[in-house]
Amino acid sequence: MVAGYQVWIHDAGLELQEPVARTICPVEDHDGPCEVPWGFTLADETDALILGLYATADKADEIVRRLPAVVGDRQVELRPGRAGAFDELRIQYEIENRS
Repeated sequence: MVAGYQVWIHDAGLELQEPVARTICPVEDHDGPCEVPWGFTLADETDALILGLYATADKADEIVRRLPAVVGDRQVELRPGRAGAFDELRIQYEIENRS
């Protein structure tokens, strides 16, 4: 089942946005939609870069396993998505996957 997820990358900021994005979507200017809709925000209360995903649990786990190659020894934590956070990713997925 496809759902929203948040990947918290602790002790990180916008400097990791581009390398993390390229682990999800290696070709920046590709034709068509990304397989996994994604976006970023910064946590208000901590120094964390938050990656929003709309994917299957297996795909979210796969992405998290690839991140140490670009984030080093920073803590990476996969969390379920929260209502109201990254809603645009769900909408994007629904529009791009209409049958």
